[in-house]
Amino acid sequence: MNNPVTQVNAAPANEALAHFKRSFSFETDCWDTHFALQLDNPSFVLLDVRSPELYKSGHIPGAVNLPHGKIIASKMRDWTIDTLFVVYCAGPHCNGAAKAAVKLAQLERPVKLMVGGITGWLDEGFTLQKM
Repeated sequence: MNNPVTQVNAAPANEALAHFKRSFSFETDCWDTHFALQLDNPSFVLLDVRSPELYKSGHIPGAVNLPHGKIIASKMRDWTIDTLFVVYCAGPHCNGAAKAAVKLAQLERPVKLMVGGITGWLDEGFTLQKM
């Protein structure tokens, strides 16, 4: 029987270790983001990269709204060049956060994607702020 899980062998342990450890350089999750936002200085700016309308209907408390299509050099001048940005969008079905991460990286800004977006945030039991 053809098994799609085992059809391709798993990577050797040392390669898997390097791969998964490296993934934390690119992404974070909702739980870690929530924890960090409770600190006096979370050391990052949380960007909601959805539309202003979606942001107003419910966003993560403390997030700044900057739609991914509006991420340009002049908008980034409010932050120092070494500011870490954590980006999110609607959820795993949305690639807006990845688009934002690309734009920020092109502007040579440190960036991580919050895996799960709004969907993941709500799945963890966290609340949204409405305007």
